[in-house]
Amino acid sequence: MGTKRQILRSAKEALLDSGYSKLSTRRIADEAGVPLSQIHYHFGSKQGLMLEVLAEENRRLIERQKGMFEAEIPLWKQWEQACDYLENDLESGYVRVLQEMTAAGWSDPEIANAVRTMLTHWLGLLTEAARRTEDRLGGLGPFTPEEAAVLAGAPFLGVEALILLGFGENELPSRSALRKVGELIRQMEEGS
Repeated sequence: MGTKRQILRSAKEALLDSGYSKLSTRRIADEAGVPLSQIHYHFGSKQGLMLEVLAEENRRLIERQKGMFEAEIPLWKQWEQACDYLENDLESGYVRVLQEMTAAGWSDPEIANAVRTMLTHWLGLLTEAARRTEDRLGGLGPFTPEEAAVLAGAPFLGVEALILLGFGENELPSRSALRKVGELIRQMEEGS
């Protein structure tokens, strides 16, 4: 594994362990087995390193989502798959990386811009899926494809935050609520 790859892996592990605010580049360098100067050489700063961690995770998942939305399957099945992906993304740490960087973006304009750009790509995929659904169904009720994309994406971001805050399914049944949206979509698609 190359130096840059090793640093990225160690940075993600450190972020998952201690969060962005407590992240130490010295610790990342130690865990990666490289001099601290290698972080600065490859990424410029802690911020640059973490933005690359987020970008790398995002590239992989955008391709996954793109493939799912381009598949010729009903929208409700895509929603179910998205719920399954949420579970995978929680387990892999992607959700934590995204939410940590979102929170960091509240006080750092450069991070905010990077997260906005990333979310714009996600919402673009959702908008295209909504357009295909609109064409297939003859409309989306009162919603534009862009509005439907926001309504599809925002609940996942909210549920991710609730889960990371430690709310269990018994306290707030967020996972089951997301899955039931898929049932509503199925009813809409099947006209029942």
